[in-house]
Amino acid sequence: MQKLFYLLFDSPDTDGTKLREALCTSSAPAMREAGATEITVFGADADVADGSPIRRVDPPIRAMVSFWLDDAGDRGPSEAALSAHVKGLAGYLVCESRPMVHTMPKGERTPGMKQISCITKRADISQEEYIRIWHGDHRQVAIETQSTFGYVRNEIFRALTPGAPDQWDAFVEESFPMGALTDQQIFYDSTTQQGYEENFKIMMESCGRFLDHAPIEVTFFSEYYLG
Repeated sequence: MQKLFYLLFDSPDTDGTKLREALCTSSAPAMREAGATEITVFGADADVADGSPIRRVDPPIRAMVSFWLDDAGDRGPSEAALSAHVKGLAGYLVCESRPMVHTMPKGERTPGMKQISCITKRADISQEEYIRIWHGDHRQVAIETQSTFGYVRNEIFRALTPGAPDQWDAFVEESFPMGALTDQQIFYDSTTQQGYEENFKIMMESCGRFLDHAPIEVTFFSEYYLG
């Protein structure tokens, strides 16, 4: 089994709710018929419209979809089902790990909101040091300084689609309470301004040890696990 992860690009003014509904009701059944399993749709819909994404690519990321196939070489029908609803897509073969496993009710919106970050390794550190910090030191920092209740790493093995952006090394899924979408104190798991500032500083210093912040993309989503 192989995990595939797709970024879906469309206009900033695209109706995110309609796009998410189309992916769930039209794309997902066609993908399942073609052998896809464990399908999860991430939609930048009305429920997360108050978030402030960090966008660097044009057109921007408006949705993401992950799923598993026995063989990524059989992805053609699934790609066609996704591309029918957006201006463009980029697919990747990824290696998944779940430091924090969260409950995803099948066929329903997962409680809270999902932040997915497209991240890049600092060029001046080795791959070994990058993994050591990210999977080791930073794991505990992230858990202690944020209100995260779900955490999924998707490390990019290779791109699957022609022209897929190559500036990123991984896609990081983090699940937060809905309040964290607009309240930084909730996001950084604090009840005071001082606590927020302290946790923010610790988190940013930890990220700076292994990440290049220039190419980062951050998008907020509603998560729908369809199985």
